[in-house]
Amino acid sequence: MKKTLTHALLICLISANACTSDFDEINKDPNSPTQVTIQLLLPQIVRDMMNSLLTETWGIGNIVIQQTAKNQFVNEDRYLWGERNNLWNAVYENMRDVNNILILAEKDKLDNNKAVALILKSWMFSIATDAYGDIPYSEAIKAKEGVLYAKYDAQEDIYKGILADLATANTLLSTGTDAISGDPLYGGNAAKWRKLANSLRIRYLMRISDRRDVSADLTAIIANPTAAPVFEGNADNGVYTYLAAAPDQFPEYSDRIGSFNEYRASKTMVDWLKSKKDPRLNVFFRATPVTENTPSPADDVFEGLPNGLDDVAAQTYNGGQQFQSRIGSLYYENSITPAGLSIAKGIIMTFPELQFVLAEAAEKGLINKPAEAYYNAGMKGSFDFYNVDPGNAYYQQAAVAYTGTKSEKLTKIGEQKWASLFYTGLEAWFDWRRTNIPALKPSATNQNENKIPVRFIYPIIEQALNGENRKAAVTRQGVDNINTKVWWDVK
Repeated sequence: MKKTLTHALLICLISANACTSDFDEINKDPNSPTQVTIQLLLPQIVRDMMNSLLTETWGIGNIVIQQTAKNQFVNEDRYLWGERNNLWNAVYENMRDVNNILILAEKDKLDNNKAVALILKSWMFSIATDAYGDIPYSEAIKAKEGVLYAKYDAQEDIYKGILADLATANTLLSTGTDAISGDPLYGGNAAKWRKLANSLRIRYLMRISDRRDVSADLTAIIANPTAAPVFEGNADNGVYTYLAAAPDQFPEYSDRIGSFNEYRASKTMVDWLKSKKDPRLNVFFRATPVTENTPSPADDVFEGLPNGLDDVAAQTYNGGQQFQSRIGSLYYENSITPAGLSIAKGIIMTFPELQFVLAEAAEKGLINKPAEAYYNAGMKGSFDFYNVDPGNAYYQQAAVAYTGTKSEKLTKIGEQKWASLFYTGLEAWFDWRRTNIPALKPSATNQNENKIPVRFIYPIIEQALNGENRKAAVTRQGVDNINTKVWWDVK
């Protein structure tokens, strides 16, 4: 009996040892890959960033730059801003996957894919630093390498990194041969990605132009379109096109009607567009019902809402909500129509913006090119993007024609750029902070010492998770509030 038991135990031990020797293989699920491909990472990064950016633009960006206004729940319009963590979270969460693309591309020597990841990295970090100032950059997304508490880099150093990465991307794309798979922007067209990289370089060089002389860098790009191609028309625009069907529709399409209607046309923008008989007025906003004050029943009436009214005043302005122009239908119920899909997009950068940036650079003498040609191309490009034609008379108006003093010309460039950037991210806010164009006045009953905000505060959770590094950034940059200017903002 004892002998039998001993044999049985021996058999069990041998069997157990044999079973455990291949646990690694047994526990591998062939239907659950442990490594994702670039073609699955890329569209998710772009879509998630676009949705987050448009959400922040709708909720705060259009308002602070006085393109839209709120007629209820008006805290944002009165500068009662708390934490604005949406973009911070989106950038750092998606940056992990950007880093994964960089790792995969480096491993497999995929130069074009590496370049695309560098462009996205540059764009995403630019949004974060322009919104918050000094941020984790050089040590960000390195927890697997043992960096658990990333330092906050100075914005000046971040911009050096951004510009260097975009220059590298341009070089890689000039010789890369690998396919860009899963590309939701350009369908794998490396030449268009290259134009985006160089157009962004121009944008960011102008962003820091009040801090350093960027004329040589700008000239090097503009003077050699073969070595550094840039946008040549709207066909080159860096845009994400949404779909008519769920689940990839324009973010505002799924809003409740009540939530959508909290946002109205800003009087600042409506009055500017009306003063020039600008046909973009009919795209951005809707006419109000006919009243006894309407000159003719056939006339459309557009009435903007002053920014920053209190709740009662905002609700009753101009006789009530029904007489306050709503946001255009192409940004809401008609965003899934062919017309809406051509306009309601997620935007990284467009040809019209580039033309206005170059017009400013030329007018300031940073490049030796005719500013008027860029200015006119920017206006025409914007009208073409919005599928409207203002007619020749528009360009001949005294308030539009490229005449006047240098200051007056720069104002015309800046105002046309501001109008063209309607609901295209936070770029209009970033640019206004740099140029102070247009000459906006703080909202009517603002609660911020009569100052228009110039940055977001850091997420409060950073005080607990990365307190020492955040404290160092605040000490260097200035108090953590919405009035502390970032490094490039010297106006």
